[in-house]
Amino acid sequence: MEESERPKPPRRRKPTEGEAASDMPAAAPRTRRSTAPADAAAPKRAPRTRKPASADAGAPTSEGTRAPAGPTAPPARRAEPRSAIAAPEPAPTIAAGEPPPIVPSFARKVAPPPRAAAPARPADTSTRSARVIDWLLGYVPDAHRARIREYLVLMRLDRPVGALLLLWPTWWALWFAANDFPPPGALVIFTLGVFVMRSAGCVINDYADHGWLDAHVERTRGRPMAAGRVTKKEALLLFAGLLALAFLLVLFTNALTVKLAFVGAALAAVYPFTKRVTHLAQVVLGAAFGWSIPMAFAAVTNSLPQLCWLLFLANVLFSVVYDTEYAMVDRDEDIRVGAKSTAILFGDADRVIIGVLMATFLFAMLLAGTRVHLHWPYFAGLAGAAGLFGWQQWLIRDRARNACFAAFRNNNLVGLVIWLGLLFALAIR
Repeated sequence: MEESERPKPPRRRKPTEGEAASDMPAAAPRTRRSTAPADAAAPKRAPRTRKPASADAGAPTSEGTRAPAGPTAPPARRAEPRSAIAAPEPAPTIAAGEPPPIVPSFARKVAPPPRAAAPARPADTSTRSARVIDWLLGYVPDAHRARIREYLVLMRLDRPVGALLLLWPTWWALWFAANDFPPPGALVIFTLGVFVMRSAGCVINDYADHGWLDAHVERTRGRPMAAGRVTKKEALLLFAGLLALAFLLVLFTNALTVKLAFVGAALAAVYPFTKRVTHLAQVVLGAAFGWSIPMAFAAVTNSLPQLCWLLFLANVLFSVVYDTEYAMVDRDEDIRVGAKSTAILFGDADRVIIGVLMATFLFAMLLAGTRVHLHWPYFAGLAGAAGLFGWQQWLIRDRARNACFAAFRNNNLVGLVIWLGLLFALAIR
């Protein structure tokens, strides 16, 4: 067949815009560029920029480029490179009434809650002694068990630390006065008297504080009188009975000791009410707690020497130290209610002033030891007390409630190590 008779291929018709938009797929592959040499006279084309494929892309033209078939889509936003440290995601909000999300145990181990979020209030109920009381009350008839337990808690027999803080200075005085082991009768009388008078002081303290103070302080609002489980009449009768028992014990001593006992009873009754009128209530407490020292000297020597008053002054300083630490526990609530204490009076200088009082107390005890020519165990006991005071300063550095309460309790060991040093110093004479 001749060349002119050969059938010619049909010419491709250029699609319209509607056909291109409907017939072409959304992401059609790009056509291969023509390999024919470009005309030398043709102007250079600018390099093409890659455009994102869209559903409105046109059909390829004869020159190998796409004809725009619709409105041009906006260029895709380039993804920003991620930084090495990602920003923390905001915490999810919890709608009202919706329970908080449950944190898995492994998450709590990795990210524990901050220390400030932990409860920072020491409990006003106690511990091992409370279990002993419950065991003893097991022998009491059921009809009277609950009422007797309230009385024992009101007397703080479930928390003996306060009684021990009163016991150690009394024993110091007995051993100093006797310059040896004290008479057994005096030791028994004053040991029992310490616990009886401390219980009486706690009863009258709660009687004075139950309405205006204890009921408004979280740590003390569960006490028997503040909670309404013991009436004012019952408290006064209990206080009178304890005073009568203490007076009965003093009758086994001499006349000078009996006279001094009336002063001690007055100090114990007045102290709780001083918190309403003066910031120096802790000084009154120190005098009330330390009054057992002149009574001990009177019972053993029937006299009141200078050494007796030096020990009395030292114990007042010691009492101000530990009761200020105790008052630091409730300082914010005391300010709100209107109670007064040395913790409020000292303010931001509380740690410094407590440190000065600690040093002055140790110096007074050092003078007492040198006056009777005690040997090295006594001074070793004072060194141990100084170390414990340093530990208390560390505990109260942030003025946290639990730490201040722990510092208060630590003074029990201070009294113990001083008494042990005195005991061994007199034993090796």
